[in-house]
Amino acid sequence: MVTRLADRVRGLKGWRRWVCAFLLGALATAALPPVHFILVLPVAFTGLVWLVEGGGRRQAFAAGWWFGFGYFVVGLVWIVNALMTDPERFAWMIPFAVTGLPALLAFFPAAAAWLARRVGRTGVGGVLVLAGAWGLGEWARGFVLTGFPWNLVAHAWDFSAAMLQPAALVGAYGLSVLTVAVAAMPAALAPVSSGPSRAGRAGLVVAVAGLGLWWGGGAARLAAAPETTVPDIRLRLVQANVAQTHKWRAELREAQFARHLRWSRAPAAEPVTHIIWPETAVPYVLANDPLRRQRMAAVTPPGGLILTGAVRATPPEAAEFRVWNALQAIDDAGRIRASYDKAHLVPFGEYVPLRGILDMAKITHGRGDFSAGPGPRTVDLPGLPAASPLICYEVIFPGRVTAASGPRPAWLLNLTNDAWYGMSAGPYQHFAAARLRSVEEGLPLVRAANTGISGVVDGYGRVTARLGLGEEGVLDAALPAALPAPPPFGRYRNLLLIPVLALAFLGAVFGERRS
Repeated sequence: MVTRLADRVRGLKGWRRWVCAFLLGALATAALPPVHFILVLPVAFTGLVWLVEGGGRRQAFAAGWWFGFGYFVVGLVWIVNALMTDPERFAWMIPFAVTGLPALLAFFPAAAAWLARRVGRTGVGGVLVLAGAWGLGEWARGFVLTGFPWNLVAHAWDFSAAMLQPAALVGAYGLSVLTVAVAAMPAALAPVSSGPSRAGRAGLVVAVAGLGLWWGGGAARLAAAPETTVPDIRLRLVQANVAQTHKWRAELREAQFARHLRWSRAPAAEPVTHIIWPETAVPYVLANDPLRRQRMAAVTPPGGLILTGAVRATPPEAAEFRVWNALQAIDDAGRIRASYDKAHLVPFGEYVPLRGILDMAKITHGRGDFSAGPGPRTVDLPGLPAASPLICYEVIFPGRVTAASGPRPAWLLNLTNDAWYGMSAGPYQHFAAARLRSVEEGLPLVRAANTGISGVVDGYGRVTARLGLGEEGVLDAALPAALPAPPPFGRYRNLLLIPVLALAFLGAVFGERRS
């Protein structure tokens, strides 16, 4: 039966072939947050392998593109919510964003499918080549045109901390290679031009056994992991739940600022030492506003800080006006004790590429483009361990969330405004990506989101506290301690993808010979 099904999929022609590829890609998104229906992955990737094997290189490229197009159209549909925050200005962009961005991102799965067909393996070998090529494509997607590694296949394991543990060794991209290899292995049961494959059955047995060992090893690592916290620190995350359509309205700014102040001074079961507000929680330029800094100081715990997202701008007398999306630390005297400027800006969201050619407004508030900061760095915060700040989607880039040199930070601090995504899959996808950085770096992650999901994650990826999407309130939690030493990925970063790819391709050669 498997052979007949494989032959039928391989034999699809014309529009039926492309529709099948599109539907398989769309189906694969059901494995991602918040659905987590992981069982769709074997169906989707097994079908993709058979489509790749059923034609030449051009047909393989096209099948990969249609698969990727379906995957990204469904997985990124939340983009509509961001554009509908100001429909009069940006609704015209919806068709381009909903189809144009997925069409561009689909070239990475297309290239993976082309490479798998170009190598020409079948059975176990073909599966391993596709898995390696897929991981290589995800890595490239993290860099090309500023990068957008959203909805990696590895994010499908967000429902299980145990299944995330290999990321400490091979990172998110390596975890995707392992996931695709296991998911696509049923395709090896029916290699091209042969009956049932003994090597394919062996490969499937190894894949299933490996999946069990994968979970067992992760569970054992977690069972042996201590749940330690930094003494004498109690964080309060404020989630004011401000709708994006209200955020920058002049008549509502003061009420929203007061809402953050009110939640900051709400009663606590244990004394709070530091308060964290989300991205652009303060709609004012704090350096030029001593009165509002004093109002913040009045609710700051003695000797503590309010860490808030804010807009930072050049002084009024500056010759050239510039503005940054920043994190600023305000102490109990109203002084700005530290700042961090977002370095990885969102194209068209925070700046318009090729500004001299494209005469259009950016999506975020304000007429001018944001300026970029110098890049990841470790920030010393009075009364707190040194942190690596990350604003919004800076947290989704594997191996690029801490400074390349200098002392290791003790925690990751992510401020974000997921109100752009509305009540959609977007905030769940964003949280899943952020959580993987903790496993990779062996560092706790503290995440304050305007509308959710806010949370605290320890260095093993365990969520120790969480405030859900669309909830208003505060989340009081201890700061987990960092792992004593960084895990392998934290030391070598994405270089560890190289041996993963080498093993996949060597396994493809061995699998082909066995077939």
